[in-house]
Amino acid sequence: MIVGTTPRFRQIILEVSKPLSLLFIWDVAVTAFHFYMPIKEPPLPTALFGTALALFLGFRTNAAYARWWEARTLWGALINASRSITRLTLTYSKTPNGPNLAFRESVITRQMAFAHSMRCQLRGQNPRGDISRLAGEDIADAAMQRRNPANVILESISGLYADALAAGRIDTIQQGVAERVLIDIANAQGGMERIKNTPLPNGFQFFPNLFSRLFCLLLPIALVETLGIATPIGSTLISLVFLAILSIGDDLTDPFANSVHDIPLTAMSTTIEIDLSQALGRPGPEPLKPDRGILW
Repeated sequence: MIVGTTPRFRQIILEVSKPLSLLFIWDVAVTAFHFYMPIKEPPLPTALFGTALALFLGFRTNAAYARWWEARTLWGALINASRSITRLTLTYSKTPNGPNLAFRESVITRQMAFAHSMRCQLRGQNPRGDISRLAGEDIADAAMQRRNPANVILESISGLYADALAAGRIDTIQQGVAERVLIDIANAQGGMERIKNTPLPNGFQFFPNLFSRLFCLLLPIALVETLGIATPIGSTLISLVFLAILSIGDDLTDPFANSVHDIPLTAMSTTIEIDLSQALGRPGPEPLKPDRGILW
């Protein structure tokens, strides 16, 4: 995620540079045709077309941003639920005996592993290293045997609470409260997977690209009579606005694609690890810092 308030015009230009360069060549060709050929261009209703296209792109960008913001909200819910399950675990295992210490250690380290596993799964990466580092090789082996490692870890946390209930270390009310927090975690996980696995409808991808490029092709034909030799500059600047809006919508469509515009999953999963490690009395890792204005 890009952080800071400085506009990153270079980033925008790089993303649209190729189509913008082709459009500039087209603008020059249209301008040359206008001055050196006896045939004149027909008047085109580009103002009406541009207004309709701007409304369409605005609606599409809002829909894409809604996905991005929902993804951020779900990760916020996961952070809060991770802190909640940690607090409950520490409260239920206050008596400093061996089973209680093992119980709190197992639950909290597996919750840290769950957060990192979700990050890796959403980005299409292998979570084994983080699971093994935090929860041990046995949990990593069990998790990697199934398609959804994070779900395996969540099931194991629920199993730890069931074992504590069977051993009489917690009662049914305490187990029920913890299970409701685990349900909140599962709901957040399901929401993230829904966003990742359900792209915007094809019409939201195909038609904005088609109409934007068609408008940019027609624009110099409509402007050349008015702007004359300055048509390539004026048309390219207007095209830049529409292509930038189009690119913003594309960038926001998949908030888990591990690009500079995405949700900072690494920073948020590290935040969970820091908070939960310190709850266990351990020094947590350092908070992730932005790298050249980008927080990953």
